[in-house]
Amino acid sequence: MPIEPLRLSRRVALQSTALATGAFVLAGCKDDQGGSGTPGAVDPGSGKTVPQEPAVDPAVVAALSSAAGLVSSLTAQYTLVGTKFPALKPKLAAAAKFHAGHLAKLQETAGVTVPKAPKAPAVPTQSVAALALLAKQEKAASAAHAAAAAKLSGSAARLLAMIAASEVQLGSTLLPTKKVASS
Repeated sequence: MPIEPLRLSRRVALQSTALATGAFVLAGCKDDQGGSGTPGAVDPGSGKTVPQEPAVDPAVVAALSSAAGLVSSLTAQYTLVGTKFPALKPKLAAAAKFHAGHLAKLQETAGVTVPKAPKAPAVPTQSVAALALLAKQEKAASAAHAAAAAKLSGSAARLLAMIAASEVQLGSTLLPTKKVASS
């Protein structure tokens, strides 16, 4: 019985050619070299590639900047109330800490600035009234942040929604709890 030479099918030939071409192309890629990857803009003075920041949607920047202004205003109001009523400082400390964290998170987005806060309302003369004012401001800020979150999507919307939820919780802890009359 004579042995016939192996015949290469057209399919095997095409697959082998594609694999060889792919291997050749990949062999030329070196990820550890400087300058590999997608090039950025070139500085005409030095001729070096300048890394580019991803563009942030102006609507996102505006919404987060507005939120940063509200949070900054709330932080200032907490400071004023704590200064006028030192006995309340422990109760206000957690809220001030949360607001500082929210402000820092808002400022992580490129282009976000904290607008100058309007003049804070006067602190009431009684501590209960001061806490009620803070609770009212928390509720208003929460509504504003929730409305802004509804107009956005992605991480900016999640951040604003998280801040709004936090403000609802903080506002509810400021008000005295009502005692339920037992029968």
